Amino acid sequence: MRGGGGLCPLPPRLDASVVNEPQLIEPVLTAVDVSKRFGGVTALDRVSLGLLPGEVHALVGENGAGKSTLIKVLTGVYAPDDGDIRYRGESVTMRSPRAAWDMGISTTFQEITLVPLMSVARNLYLGNEPRTRWRLLAVNEMNRKATALLRRYGIDIDVRRPVVSFGAGVQQMIAIVRAVSTNARAVILDEPTASLEPREVGQVFGMIKRLRTAGVALLFVSHNLDEVFEISDRITILRDGRCARTSLIADTTKLEVIATMLGRDIAEVRSTGRTSFTRGQEVLDGVVLDAVGLSRRHQLHDVSLSVRAGEVLGLAGLLGSGRSETVKAIFGTQRIDDGSVRVGGKRVRTGSPRSSLAAGTALLPEDRKAEGIVPTMSVRDNIVLMALPQVSRWGFISPGRVDRLVTAFIARLGIKTSGAGQNITQLSGGNQQKALLARLLCIEPRVLLLDEPTRGIDIGAKAEVQALIQQLADQGRGIVLISSELEDVVEGSTRVVVLNRGTVVGELDRDAIDEHKIMELMAAAPSIDAQAIDERADS
Repeated sequence: MRGGGGLCPLPPRLDASVVNEPQLIEPVLTAVDVSKRFGGVTALDRVSLGLLPGEVHALVGENGAGKSTLIKVLTGVYAPDDGDIRYRGESVTMRSPRAAWDMGISTTFQEITLVPLMSVARNLYLGNEPRTRWRLLAVNEMNRKATALLRRYGIDIDVRRPVVSFGAGVQQMIAIVRAVSTNARAVILDEPTASLEPREVGQVFGMIKRLRTAGVALLFVSHNLDEVFEISDRITILRDGRCARTSLIADTTKLEVIATMLGRDIAEVRSTGRTSFTRGQEVLDGVVLDAVGLSRRHQLHDVSLSVRAGEVLGLAGLLGSGRSETVKAIFGTQRIDDGSVRVGGKRVRTGSPRSSLAAGTALLPEDRKAEGIVPTMSVRDNIVLMALPQVSRWGFISPGRVDRLVTAFIARLGIKTSGAGQNITQLSGGNQQKALLARLLCIEPRVLLLDEPTRGIDIGAKAEVQALIQQLADQGRGIVLISSELEDVVEGSTRVVVLNRGTVVGELDRDAIDEHKIMELMAAAPSIDAQAIDERADS
């Protein structure tokens, strides 16, 4: 049986010797010719996919290809309009994510779904808390179980502490452990490594390998093809809501995957080269941003940087190095204890986003869902949010001006939407990111602070965003670029500043930029003892 495109065959029966339990010889979870429509938009068109026990099955595709919709159908968030979902060979109807969870299908998402103020242990056992015979919460037993469960996966933390007290990497690990803690037969991992350091990625992969050995069926969704090829056994590629291809990882190459995702011939992909922009434009002379001595206890220590017109300054560093804290301090969404910011030679009041906007500085936040989009608003309202003075007259908003402005930016940035009135949450991640960039560009900023502008978006959208960044630099704007992917920093920056523990540990000019040098600086100890400074400040 094949999917809509005829290129996604369902898996054959598996030899019983492959897994630990001989009875698991059929796919654990199967979608058969599944379709899903939202109004006039077909999100999935006769998609077929089967997850075998003891196998890691990768799911890739551009944003808007249908990956998230397929995951939601497989986990009971959406009911398919056509087709069939089978669990261990039997047709099933899952009316809620809880029903899928009880059945043995669990999911982790890129956006961490933990309760921040609850303890780690409570999060791990939320809804399944151990109880005493009087039905009271057995706190000590829960803490012991949680500690043992996390240590099984190499995580040694105090489970009594609230989740919010840990970094994003640890939180993601906790979410993954929670997903596999109920002896799930099928586990869907949606971008599980997006916010993790290399060491933590190794821990996740170790966990995945243990689950594979135990006969669990795993669906691994990722934009990182290096990780896909490292951990996966089989791969399904979606394009425009249809199955474009399913094959063994051993039978394909990254180039073939990229070509299939983009709908191109391999020869065309080879001829276009790498899907990222290159340096080469000369930097203009004028300094448009000058930040001096930015300090914030426990986070930033005398951070100084400057950006010239037409320059892309890359900020590099590991998670927790102070990258995001630096741009937030510059923009004013995070207050500082000391330091100054000048834009175009004029001092800007720190701790005031309004002053930064008035001076011509705009920030694209790291987390587009929590800090960027307004989920209750349309694409139109999200784009025009910062430009209301431009589209108003005598205190009244002009619908005509709004429509002209929004239509122009939707066309300019190639935002794929059924219309400006569509709710922004219905767009793919890449198109949401473009809408946020359109919001910033509405005010014609002189300085753009871009924190992870390509995180969680597909290869095609990533290339478009990178090309847009280069165009903005060519127009004379000053840009600060943060990316967790060193390749993007190397290829996209005219200069790189490296941070470690909230301190600048090095700077590389155009000709000296390469990944090895950046990694060496990341590993370098700060020239000041940041911890000692914080301790003196506390005292």
